[in-house]
Amino acid sequence: MSSSAPSSGKITPLQQMISSGSGALITSFLVTPLDVVKTRLQAQLKPIPKSPCYLFCNGLMDHLCLCVNLGSPFRPFPHAPHPPFNSTVDALIKIPRYEGLSALWRGLPPTLVMAVPNTMIYFTLYDQLKVMYGFAEGEENVWSPMCAGITARTVSITCISPIEMIRTKMQAKKEFSYKELISVIKNAVQQGGVLSLWQGLGPTLLRDVPFSAVYWTGYELLKSKFTEPGLMASFSSGALSGAMAALITTPFDVVKTHRQMELGELVLKDASAIKKLPFTFSLIIQLYRESGWKSLFAGVSARVMKVAPACAIMISTYEYSKSFFRQYNMENASDL
Repeated sequence: MSSSAPSSGKITPLQQMISSGSGALITSFLVTPLDVVKTRLQAQLKPIPKSPCYLFCNGLMDHLCLCVNLGSPFRPFPHAPHPPFNSTVDALIKIPRYEGLSALWRGLPPTLVMAVPNTMIYFTLYDQLKVMYGFAEGEENVWSPMCAGITARTVSITCISPIEMIRTKMQAKKEFSYKELISVIKNAVQQGGVLSLWQGLGPTLLRDVPFSAVYWTGYELLKSKFTEPGLMASFSSGALSGAMAALITTPFDVVKTHRQMELGELVLKDASAIKKLPFTFSLIIQLYRESGWKSLFAGVSARVMKVAPACAIMISTYEYSKSFFRQYNMENASDL
């Protein structure tokens, strides 16, 4: 009886975590250039030339960085003059031309430290929850993947948010010993209370939770339409559902980009001023009044072009790795 689980195609949570971690690494490297372009297009509408922070993603999650870290003169937005970006393709051409090819992968290494564990929590929890919510492969079940996606994303974001805030405060100090970690946490709590460790969580949830609900529902429905489940089914379903979810949630992505850059500045300067930040919907209205509806969809083509292949690569790598472990478990079970 003990060998029935592997032979039935089940894999362990550890194997799910390894599968999602490998998918995160591959996806991050391949899609980072498109996300760099998307963020630059969004930031161009509301330039912050003297900002101590900048925001980049690795294709899977946001990463707040300092312009000057440990005394380095590095800047994410070089002062060398170049024309503004007119489109996604234009930015893909101008960034390497004026800033070097490596600029398209700027911010990737430190982001992986946060993205890989976050993705492992997210995907593993989703797979566990969808079964608990009554999902069965091949069925057109809407509510199970939707509820599982919402729950898994909420938990993963909530877990990672305090770590991200603390890491930003640690970066702000030119000389830092990890022995000071407890004092950093204490100071953060004293200045803004315990909840200050989750500043910026609202806009993140507002964007990522609807995205997760739309993505997983669309993915499972599309995948069930394929007669033969496999790599192509996962890749196509992931790309289509990811593009749809990205398009729908773009306004919230724009707001989160601005909000997190402003939040990062206040974290480094005056944590007490964080409470003065405008609410998410106030920022939406502000952007609309300043630049119209177009501002809420800034970088939408770059976002869709990034998210669609990112989702396709991530989910197909994840599913392929799980298939490998299923086969491995079945072979080991047959040898018993």
